[in-house]
Amino acid sequence: MHIYEPILPFRHLHVSSGLLLRILLLLALLFAVPFLASCRHHDQAVAATSGAALTLSSEPLKGGTVPREFTCDGEDKSPPLTWTAPPAGTKSLALTVTDPDAPGGTFTHWVLFNLPANTIGLPEGVPKQGQLAHGGRQGNNDFAKVGYGGPCPPVGQTHRYIFTLYALDSVIDIPAGAPRDHVEPALQSHVLSKGELTARYGR
Repeated sequence: MHIYEPILPFRHLHVSSGLLLRILLLLALLFAVPFLASCRHHDQAVAATSGAALTLSSEPLKGGTVPREFTCDGEDKSPPLTWTAPPAGTKSLALTVTDPDAPGGTFTHWVLFNLPANTIGLPEGVPKQGQLAHGGRQGNNDFAKVGYGGPCPPVGQTHRYIFTLYALDSVIDIPAGAPRDHVEPALQSHVLSKGELTARYGR
């Protein structure tokens, strides 16, 4: 019986070590290029879905301080606000105003949500009612009142007041009059973009 040795391709081909190394490098490059292209495409897709930050501004607050008329020492009305257009896919907007320097911890001055996505600002003196004419809703502030409650720090202190605007991919199913600690957890998983404006007030 004869046992035949299998015929192996290139069995008798002698390849130098330098040529073999170049062949292996070429093969590695051929496999790497599609992989890197795929990674680059993925990075671009992630960047495209990350909305640019909203720019929130207010003419009366542009100096970095809250004028007296928008505080508890004045007319206690909300200041006018404007912002840049929200990203594509925005279904509603929400706004909070907080004082992180309050003695008892962060104090809520305003909670507003379910503003229509095409809203690009708020007028001075938003009515202090739960349901607004354009469809937005206002929650309770920490003065236990609906709507805006202006800065009112202890005498001798200056506090920061942070206006935070959120662009959301959904309308939030929460009733008017809800406090911030009910509203914020409901919107966190729906945030597409946000912007902040900080101003100070002292007494």
